[in-house]
Amino acid sequence: MPETILIIDDERRLCDLLARIIGLEGYQTLCAYTAKEGLQLLKKNRVSVVLSDVKLPDFDGVALVSEIKKISPATEVINLTAFGTIRDGVEAVKRGAFNYLTKGDDNDRIIPLVSAAIDKSKAAFAALQTNDTVIAEGFPAIIGDSAAIREAVNLARKVARTDTTVLLLGETGTGKEVFAKAIHQESNRSKKPFVAVNCSSFSSTLLESELFGYRAGAFTGADKDKKGLLEEAEGGTIFLDEIGEMDLELQARLLRVLESRSFIKIGDTKTTAADLRIIGATNRDLQQEADAGKFRSDLFYRLSVFTIPLPPLRQRKSDVPVLAAHYLAVFSREAGRPGLRFSASFAAFLAEHEWKGNIRELKNVIERAVILTDSDELGPELLPPALQNAQPADHALNMQAVEKQHIRKVLDYTSGNKTEAARLLGIGLTTLYRKIEEYGL
Repeated sequence: MPETILIIDDERRLCDLLARIIGLEGYQTLCAYTAKEGLQLLKKNRVSVVLSDVKLPDFDGVALVSEIKKISPATEVINLTAFGTIRDGVEAVKRGAFNYLTKGDDNDRIIPLVSAAIDKSKAAFAALQTNDTVIAEGFPAIIGDSAAIREAVNLARKVARTDTTVLLLGETGTGKEVFAKAIHQESNRSKKPFVAVNCSSFSSTLLESELFGYRAGAFTGADKDKKGLLEEAEGGTIFLDEIGEMDLELQARLLRVLESRSFIKIGDTKTTAADLRIIGATNRDLQQEADAGKFRSDLFYRLSVFTIPLPPLRQRKSDVPVLAAHYLAVFSREAGRPGLRFSASFAAFLAEHEWKGNIRELKNVIERAVILTDSDELGPELLPPALQNAQPADHALNMQAVEKQHIRKVLDYTSGNKTEAARLLGIGLTTLYRKIEEYGL
């Protein structure tokens, strides 16, 4: 049975247009023109995703997210806004929304975002049915809908069903192992082992014995045969993270595996077959390393048959609210405190921070805050000291900058028509004039 999408918008033509667009993708659609109608339909149908306007005649669309979650916790909500702002996104995510779209500007994002929300909803409905937590696997485990992450996922989907060697390129913390697991789980080798090894965690000698294994007596202390990780991954996938850290001698042995699909254990005289797929990952520029003689060029060309660049978090800032909401839900559940939420200032910080440590840094910040909090709302005082010191002295000034930017955007949109701008902003004309003077617009 097709997944059901509920669209709530008092603009009937837009509602009907969205229904046609989404229906062409094979989804079942329901339309409601008020919040009340939408909630009634939600009570009568299993709805995977709700697309809801934030300006409804009988209810605030952002606040409606909480009401939807009360009726159907597994249903994902995407808010539709006339003008997307950090504040809109922060408030929507605080209340449990999956993401939000700007009307007219984000048309290309509608179907991919709905598809991603459906994947998450399916896992949530399964979890409710089994009274257990279902962890998303494969590509649904990759959270985000920015153009940069969609491009990476599309490449990964295309290569997953092949046996081609893949090289994942990206900064530390960008989710290279998550991508490697997703490729494995969507491949024909998914029923076989996925083995991950961080090449930077071992000395050269130890990494060699860990990868290739050894025969008893091969060296002092080798009192019995040991299977290497290549053998453990037989039939499946081995993920070699930070492969750029591997020394040249070991690179030569890995090249043989790729060329001959076999290897020789330490202390052995016969070859062992290697029916496996290799996925490598690095935060280094291997072409540059090869040109400098620090990485074997022949191995580089073997590894880079299919490369997938993974974007740093600062290049996919629109994904931060969704990632933050996901990790808050995960760590809140683990702590036995599912009601935890972000304060407006904490959420604004998450949206604005540069995240030099990428997803790993974001995840660590939220986990720390959940551990430390004594209340149901996470405030900026729970941020690591280094990040607290990096914040502006007066966060209110920061929010004023966001408001100023938003008002300027609306005035540009209305070509300076202040009456129309005030209507779109939801404020009085006198208030708008005061803010124009205050901000020097």
